[in-house]
Amino acid sequence: MDTHPADLVRSGYNALSRHYRSDDDAAHEYDRWRADLRDRLPGRGQILDLGCGCGIPVTRHLAAVGHQVTGVDISDVQVERARRLVPGAAFIRADATELDFPPGSFDAVICLYALIHMPLDRQPRLLHDIARWLRPGGWLLATTGQDAWTGTQDNWLGGPAAMWWSHADATTYRSWLRQAGLAIIDQQFVPEGDSGHALFWARQPVTSALGQSEALPC
Repeated sequence: MDTHPADLVRSGYNALSRHYRSDDDAAHEYDRWRADLRDRLPGRGQILDLGCGCGIPVTRHLAAVGHQVTGVDISDVQVERARRLVPGAAFIRADATELDFPPGSFDAVICLYALIHMPLDRQPRLLHDIARWLRPGGWLLATTGQDAWTGTQDNWLGGPAAMWWSHADATTYRSWLRQAGLAIIDQQFVPEGDSGHALFWARQPVTSALGQSEALPC
């Protein structure tokens, strides 16, 4: 019997959690994104980190500067580590595509290197859900595929487990974000090996008293 993609992702991160990121990983490649988050999320906010992993570096940083963070990850081992490493945040072990929150629950949703591990046919619906969970003016920071690809890699990271990915190209993600009702504020290319990922900053528009969407500053 074929293994379900979600089970491949869960078992892969369960097996290689510490190999993927150690407890004290500085993760300097995230420094620019953390600085941008700090600038765009002044004060204390409610933040959802989808695919939070072991909580390092993003969840830990956000909790340390005073935000109330809910981290979600499909891996039991990652969530167990996150609860130990970031006691100031709340964590849920779940498949992000099966979650639900009340409308307007969050000031920001972070989804870094996680959307690309979800079945392609579920990703547009999740983006619609994220838009619904965001408060007016709320931010989405997400990495997506730059080029379309679906496949499995055996012995991922040189370990005993396989890993699975599925992603569309960046143009398709731009379309999905707009269809979800989000305004795309910035798009960047994040190189990795011979290819890379697209990174999007998108925002839930603010609706005026007349029911019109107002322009948002970057």
